Amino acid sequence: MPQMGESITEGTLTKWLKKVGDSVQRDEPLFEISTDKVDAEIPSPAAGTLTEIKVQEGATVTINTVVALIGGGSSATSASAAPKPAAAPAPAAPAPAKQPEAPKPAAPTPAAAPAASASQGQQARTSPLVRKIAKDNNIDLGNLSGSGAAGRITKGDILSYLENPTAKPATAAPAAGPKPGDLVPMTKMRAIIAQRMVESKRTSPHVHTVFKVDMTRIVKLREKEKSKYEQRNGVKLTYMPFIARAAVATLLKHPIVNASLEGDSIRYNRNVNLGIAVALDWGLIVPVIKQCEEKSFLGIARGIVDVAERARGKKLAPDEIAGGTFTLTNSGIFGEQFGLPIINQPQVGILGIGGLNKEAVVLTDKDGQDTIAIRSMQHFSLGFDHRIVDGSDAGKFMADFKSFLENWSEPIG
Repeated sequence: MPQMGESITEGTLTKWLKKVGDSVQRDEPLFEISTDKVDAEIPSPAAGTLTEIKVQEGATVTINTVVALIGGGSSATSASAAPKPAAAPAPAAPAPAKQPEAPKPAAPTPAAAPAASASQGQQARTSPLVRKIAKDNNIDLGNLSGSGAAGRITKGDILSYLENPTAKPATAAPAAGPKPGDLVPMTKMRAIIAQRMVESKRTSPHVHTVFKVDMTRIVKLREKEKSKYEQRNGVKLTYMPFIARAAVATLLKHPIVNASLEGDSIRYNRNVNLGIAVALDWGLIVPVIKQCEEKSFLGIARGIVDVAERARGKKLAPDEIAGGTFTLTNSGIFGEQFGLPIINQPQVGILGIGGLNKEAVVLTDKDGQDTIAIRSMQHFSLGFDHRIVDGSDAGKFMADFKSFLENWSEPIG
């Protein structure tokens, strides 16, 4: 069972795509899994013959559990899942967006609850999240029809069931939440998030610098173009692609902020792979938009919308939540001025996006005359690893980032 991000501790094997005795090729889809954040097909880590299936469909197991054996050559190969994706920013859960995603503290992942009985005595195929919802609302999963693969009951299925009062079991009653004075054990997800946060702070000497950016030019451009933009391109024009494009351009100019530390060496990453924190009903995930340096403004805008929609629908592939080189976390949506996010290892930089507000600002013209005007101002904070990023590097990066946004001149498509 592969690890699909730092905050995911278990998954449900929903379907075997091969049976014992079948030959498989390396990277050929072998089985399907479902977690609280991602549904995915897992490729075979080796070529050979599937000699033994150790975990049956519908079973939920922890990450790194051996689920099958693949024979071939002189020894058997454990099919405990395809190569592990690189750590996905769980930091973004608590600090990043937690600042958390990424900004906002991730909602605890429910611990696996015993699977309810399905009709005809068969075990319902569900994710741990669905079983938790069912348990909290006293719902018999046997009353639901699953729309997922092999009849699996999805989160959407059970939420639709809950929204229909006439379909609720008579015994259905929401479980009471924690009260003051209660001692509630951490979920596995929260425990891992806590561990990753401490590890990141222990690993990287964190330093933050905060810049205030005049976004008036971009605000006016967006207001003028947003209706035509959506009609023309089929995607809403938000502020995020402006920020992401500015970050990409600035990272290319200051590659040390897009780097990572490997032992006593610095890895200057070839591509700019942006992690974008996405808030979910059940937590937080940071999908990665790869090779942003090759994308236009429109390409980045579409990429942000695409990964956000598929993240909420649990349609991301394993490698889409791994491999980031720099993270954007938008905690400003809650109204805060700015935050100080924790770095997603092994990255060395994370950009916190603060709230966008109108302020009275002193403007000085070319003749040195001062006036007061109402401007749209936004705080941005850069968290950086002081082992390889100096304060001067961070200051130059943020100054160029600020200039790019305040003097926006690129076509938006």
